[in-house]
Amino acid sequence: MSERPNAKRLSMIVTKGSLDWAYPPFILATTAAAMGLEVSMFFTFYGLNLLKKKLDLSITTLGNPAMEMPLMGMHLKMPNLIGMLPGVDAMASKMMHNLIKKKGVASIEELRTLAVESDVQMIACQMTMDLFELKREDLIDGPVLGGAATYIETASQSEINLFI
Repeated sequence: MSERPNAKRLSMIVTKGSLDWAYPPFILATTAAAMGLEVSMFFTFYGLNLLKKKLDLSITTLGNPAMEMPLMGMHLKMPNLIGMLPGVDAMASKMMHNLIKKKGVASIEELRTLAVESDVQMIACQMTMDLFELKREDLIDGPVLGGAATYIETASQSEINLFI
């Protein structure tokens, strides 16, 4: 991360791999890169799923009491109890994918490609890869492999550190 010694730096740990948790890190990373910051993203545990070649991202209403979806001119609040019913996660995921497409929001695949093109450093956690039995060829091109020490070294040189 020291290609430009005077550049401000942003590092983040990405730990979540669901559709709704995929947007914040990629939007922040690509925006920061566009603003001239050097950006590093450390993908660990379920966040590592965001680096897989084939994404199959979904959301869940369970444990997400703030979730509301626009529907027929209103906002439908999704009670936690509904999340336990079979098929609700699939329905909510389809609704979210449709909303993203309808509103013209970039897909995670597009944001991820933009991050690679913007020279965002992506680090795949080697321990997590070993834990979940993932291989380098399961991931997109671009990420480097590293561990906690790699992240700590990067974070210690960054003005902004985020945990997402």
